[in-house]
Amino acid sequence: MTKASATSDQDLIEAIAKLLNEQNLAEIEIEREDMRVRVTRSYANTAVQHVQVPAYAPAPATAPAPAVSAAAAAAAAAPVEDLASNPGTLTSPMVGTAYLSPEPGKPTFVSVGSKVSEGQTVLIIEAMKTMNQIPAHRSGTITRILVDDSNPIEYGQPLAVIE
Repeated sequence: MTKASATSDQDLIEAIAKLLNEQNLAEIEIEREDMRVRVTRSYANTAVQHVQVPAYAPAPATAPAPAVSAAAAAAAAAPVEDLASNPGTLTSPMVGTAYLSPEPGKPTFVSVGSKVSEGQTVLIIEAMKTMNQIPAHRSGTITRILVDDSNPIEYGQPLAVIE
């Protein structure tokens, strides 16, 4: 093999690899007269995205129970089916598995009675091996948590009520 031939072969392989990446292909194979080139992409194991959770000081154990508004009391008593029309209901943006805490054995993100700010993580939904933080869509108090930890959920399913 000559030096010019080796360079053109290297250029061909680089061009194939570039095409593989640009077209998001897993494998491509080209065969010429006396040469056959096969380029494959290997995917590394997908790592689970770890979620950074801001530390919140727990409420003192002797703190008085928060007053519940009439709207919050009505939302707490409403059947799950009626909650979809409630503006305080946080619904699932995807299908997946709901997790109430950042890791097994760790405290939950929120509980009934927790005060949350808009954008604060309420729970995580795992979808396609990716952990997706589900933020509060409004500030308020969690009056109901409508899903259990590690259970499958559907798109649009009510997750929690924030009043």
